[in-house]
Amino acid sequence: MDGVSSASDPGPPAKPPRSALRVRDLLGAVGLLLVIVFVVGGLTRGCSFAPTGPTVDPDAAPQVDAPVQLRALAGSTPFPVRVPAVPADWRANSVDAVRVGSTGDRAVRTGYLTPDGRYLRVVQSDTDEASLLAVEAEGRPVAEGVVEVAGTRWVTYADDATELIRIADLGDVRLLITGSGSDAEFGTLAAAVVRGEVLP
Repeated sequence: MDGVSSASDPGPPAKPPRSALRVRDLLGAVGLLLVIVFVVGGLTRGCSFAPTGPTVDPDAAPQVDAPVQLRALAGSTPFPVRVPAVPADWRANSVDAVRVGSTGDRAVRTGYLTPDGRYLRVVQSDTDEASLLAVEAEGRPVAEGVVEVAGTRWVTYADDATELIRIADLGDVRLLITGSGSDAEFGTLAAAVVRGEVLP
């Protein structure tokens, strides 16, 4: 008769008591979890282990047309906006404008991914240095020295984060660069923005 089970039916399997589980069962479960993590990580390829700092897979990150977006922002910005002439294998992944300082000054930020997956952000603003630092620093910035790149003096700041901050004053605009990039990559971006096209 349908719906009636006989005494010989085994029924659903019962979960074994905790006392019956062994180290072998635990290792098997951990092994299965590791396989799942590696499969998911291999499929997404969105992150990797880097003891020297965070990296991002450039192919997995969003991409924007920085020159087009910077030109669109230049018309509403009270200072001349520069279009960084970065190398062809650098990818811009963000462009935005924010208010900074007590007077509501504007800052234009552009983020770049280097070929090695490092991230650098350049900020252009007409606000004062203290206000720009307050927006970009995660802790208490402390000046560490001055470097010269592309004929421009950059003051280097360190804060509670691992990323350095470098600021240059070009007179009509103040530039800030921060991120996980190397010194060489910072130099590349610093030269690119100083020598880049200046939008009216």
